[in-house]
Amino acid sequence: MMLPMISKESRFGDANYKAPKSFPIGPFTKYENNPILRPNPDNDFESAYLYNATAIVVDDKVYLLYRAQNEAKLSSVGLAWSEDGVNFTRYSIPILTATEPWEQGGGIEDPRIVRDPVSKLFIVTYTAYDLHHARLCVATSEDLFHWKKYPSFIPEDWHDIAYNGNGDPHVRKQWSKSGAIFTEKAPDGKYYMIWGDSSLYLAESDDLVNWSVLDKDFTKATFADRKLKFESRLIESGPAPIKLDNGKNQWIFVYNASTTGSEDLPPNSYTISEMLIDYDNIKAGPIARLETPILKPESDNEKEGQVNKVVFCEGMVQFKGKWFLYFGQADSELGVAFAPVE
Repeated sequence: MMLPMISKESRFGDANYKAPKSFPIGPFTKYENNPILRPNPDNDFESAYLYNATAIVVDDKVYLLYRAQNEAKLSSVGLAWSEDGVNFTRYSIPILTATEPWEQGGGIEDPRIVRDPVSKLFIVTYTAYDLHHARLCVATSEDLFHWKKYPSFIPEDWHDIAYNGNGDPHVRKQWSKSGAIFTEKAPDGKYYMIWGDSSLYLAESDDLVNWSVLDKDFTKATFADRKLKFESRLIESGPAPIKLDNGKNQWIFVYNASTTGSEDLPPNSYTISEMLIDYDNIKAGPIARLETPILKPESDNEKEGQVNKVVFCEGMVQFKGKWFLYFGQADSELGVAFAPVE
């Protein structure tokens, strides 16, 4: 297999990229030939499940970093690339595997990628899972194949409140996931990350690599809470926010949600939606959010799988005149949806 050569000199992003001018992006239409990637039973690390991919465009190709699980449900991250955004070539070995003590047993879950416009490093947030605690971590790379890991920046005494499918709350300790990074500094000179998988929280950084939470008290670090019926159980970060071209410092943030039940969604259903953020006033939380999801579980492989009733997004890119939103289907396979660039 001829592997793509990526370096700090590689061109990032679509050559004809057009920033969105208004909120929201969409509507999205699911690809009629989903799933685009399935588990490969002949390759152990991805033999059981393949889902939840982050995406980035480099040198006129879409690269996916996807979550893979073997039969023991150990998670690692695989790499695939495509010239059309739909048909992918896979690298035969995982690029991120469980090497640290805090990753043993569960592995490495749910990557989200950006590229630092200053250092040209690729930066991934991921969840390290040791079967007891989930820890939000960061890794960096120059070429997408070789990575340097950093320990979790979330304090060990961190705790928040989570909710089950009935809406019953419980205190959750040492559990942190799902970091989505802004690649521009806010007016206060800091980069920000939106993270979390119950409510959403903020972290800040001077360099996109070394992060700190705003406060150890989760109530003081909260960016957004659950408000609508389709997000009554939890809200969780999606891919990196996307800046609008509207003369304001506003960004679109695609996020995931789960419900305790609504008119058209059974309890524990996961959907995908969008919110609008004023980056000049990031700590005030979102200034708008859609009242209904942009994607919800509909097909058989979204309603039944390792986890039923799930569509889940961690990757979205603009490529060749379309938005490509990559989403996990029932934590088992990978699909894509398209939206026009306007």
